[in-house]
Amino acid sequence: MKYIFIPVLFLAFVFSCTQVTLEPVDFSWPLESILDIDANGFIKDQRFALNINVKGLLDEERKENNNVPPSQIRIIRNKDGFYFMTANGFKNVYVFNSGIGKLELENKILITEMGMSSPALNQRLPYIELVNGNEKIKLNHEGIIGDK
Repeated sequence: MKYIFIPVLFLAFVFSCTQVTLEPVDFSWPLESILDIDANGFIKDQRFALNINVKGLLDEERKENNNVPPSQIRIIRNKDGFYFMTANGFKNVYVFNSGIGKLELENKILITEMGMSSPALNQRLPYIELVNGNEKIKLNHEGIIGDK
C-alpha cells in the first residue's frame, strides 16, 4: 500500500504544478532611448528601469571599427522583446536577447562600412526602422528586411 501511495502523491504534485502562459505580449518600446555612457561603461534608463554595462558592445564594435568611442547608445526594444542598439559612428546595429541577468548577442547587422553619422531607431510594427541620413532600413532580429 505504501508503494502505491508515493507514486500517486508524486503524480498529483506534478499535475498541480501546471505552467501558466500569458500571451500575446507586446514588449515594444514606442520610442528609442538615447542614453549617455558613464565612466564605468554603463547606460541607465529610468523610464524602463534599465541598467546595462555596454563595454562588451563597444569592444565588439572596435574589432572592426576604429572610430572614436561614442558617448551615447541608442536603444529600442521590439515587439518580440529583442533589444536593438547602435551609436554614432557604428557600422552595425546589434540585436540582443534577454537572458537571466544578461543580454546575449543575437545578431550583428552590418549597415555601412563608413559608420553611421546620426542613426535613429523607430518602432514601425512589425519591424524596427533605422534612419541613417536619408536612408530608411527595416530591421528585425534576423537582419535587414527587403532591400536596403
